[in-house]
Amino acid sequence: MGESTWLAERFEEQRPHLRSVAYRMLGSLGEADDAVQETWLRLSRTDPDELDNLAAWLTTVVARVCLNTLRSRQRRREEPLDIWVPDPVVSPAGPEDPEHAAVLADSVGLALLVVLDTLTPAERLAFVLHDMFGVPFDEIAPMLDRSPAAARQLASRARRRVRGQTPTPDADLARQREVVTAFLAAARDGDFDALVGVLHPDVVLRADGGATRARHTTVITGGRQVAAEATMFGRFSPFSRHAVINGAAGVVVVAAGRPLAIMAFTITDARIAEIHVIADPQRLALLNLTPFTT
Repeated sequence: MGESTWLAERFEEQRPHLRSVAYRMLGSLGEADDAVQETWLRLSRTDPDELDNLAAWLTTVVARVCLNTLRSRQRRREEPLDIWVPDPVVSPAGPEDPEHAAVLADSVGLALLVVLDTLTPAERLAFVLHDMFGVPFDEIAPMLDRSPAAARQLASRARRRVRGQTPTPDADLARQREVVTAFLAAARDGDFDALVGVLHPDVVLRADGGATRARHTTVITGGRQVAAEATMFGRFSPFSRHAVINGAAGVVVVAAGRPLAIMAFTITDARIAEIHVIADPQRLALLNLTPFTT
């Protein structure tokens, strides 16, 4: 076996881990794949004899690539962060679907990804690598040109923000689906009181309608306000199909074989705390929604 073949095989073994790191760093499946590809290109130009620990080297490289992407994104982003909806991982089967198992290894929800996107690039890198993947701070520090103590402080600040802003989802997927079913039924029937009852008083709805559906790009907060919006959504309830989105209950809305929207729910104490909606046709086209449209 030649060196290039051996290196390619070792890289493929690490690919799921690298994609998982990149997805949590970027919240974008396309950008995560680009970061993994860039990591492979850098590896292919590296002498294998210089690599003492290939897995650690690859993690460092993909993290640096993601850090550069975050910094570039921060400079060019014009739209407010609070209307950004991360790329979802959608499955009709369940969180153990092999295709998504690596990305959903610890069920990183969309609510968490939204909060991660409010962190500075350095905070996000320190938190993701240390808290999610157990990378020591003395390995994180050189990536940020900081001391290990400074890297620890970055992760600590990020951790406090995550804990303060991310609702803790209920663990029982079947129970989550019951809550979503109740929400859909109330929306279909136009039952405002039932909707308010299934929503947390401080529920947040984030929706991305894209360029062609800009009026659907919005953030709505509060149980009664979100319930009012949901009554208008009610006509689509019969076209909603249950899905697992980032390890949690969600639905894909399909009409005439065409996906119209996806809705991801964060459910805490049997009530809906957050709803993330993507109705942007361009983004929907990039997702693997074929199982829902056939």
